[in-house]
Amino acid sequence: MRIAVLDDEAAALAFVSQTLIEAGHYCYEFHNARSLSTRLRQDTFDLVILDWNMPDKSGPEIIAWMHENMDKPVPSLLLTNRNSDEDIVAGLAAGADDYVIKPVQPAVLLARIAAIHRRTGPREAITANESYGPYTLHPARQTVTVEDETITLTAKEFELAATLFRNLHRPLSRSYLLEMVWGRNPDLPTRTLDAHISRIRAKLGLRPERGFRLIPVYSYGYRLEALEPDAGEG
Repeated sequence: MRIAVLDDEAAALAFVSQTLIEAGHYCYEFHNARSLSTRLRQDTFDLVILDWNMPDKSGPEIIAWMHENMDKPVPSLLLTNRNSDEDIVAGLAAGADDYVIKPVQPAVLLARIAAIHRRTGPREAITANESYGPYTLHPARQTVTVEDETITLTAKEFELAATLFRNLHRPLSRSYLLEMVWGRNPDLPTRTLDAHISRIRAKLGLRPERGFRLIPVYSYGYRLEALEPDAGEG
């Protein structure tokens, strides 16, 4: 998962980051709410972990901001010293997906994160065939069948297509797609992603008449949309 962590306490931030990285997640640290809010407008994350008490904006306030300003708010986990029933209710009422009281053991934190991901995120890496409308993805062969036609993709094209299908209607930033498909800090030409997008759009025929549309999101990334049956008419 690609996770943003917000905490103004250096030790707490380091603990969470180390726990996440050792578990294989990508972790991005933020020391204030303003920098996190700015990044959320520009990038895609699978989860946000927030401390409640921040100097500029509280964790629940940030969660409320996401629900008010984002088409699809990022799932959130409050990690805080507050432990009263009233605080727990307030945090969940603000839109948090879970609430963990400090101090927390690494195994417990990772279990809570995994539970949120099971409820809110795309499924784990494809190991069996998956179908989306007329498209069926075959991971063992790295092929896609559509209308009785079998289309062979390269490994990266297949991973990119699977990522897009599994995040239907979700805008995905360029950095998110690069990281999910090519790994952290890939040394790639700037047009690599665009070239792969163009190829899978052409190879798979992602057109309204087939019920899907792959579109750029200006200054952000790409989004794959499943259309209503008559969306391509007129």
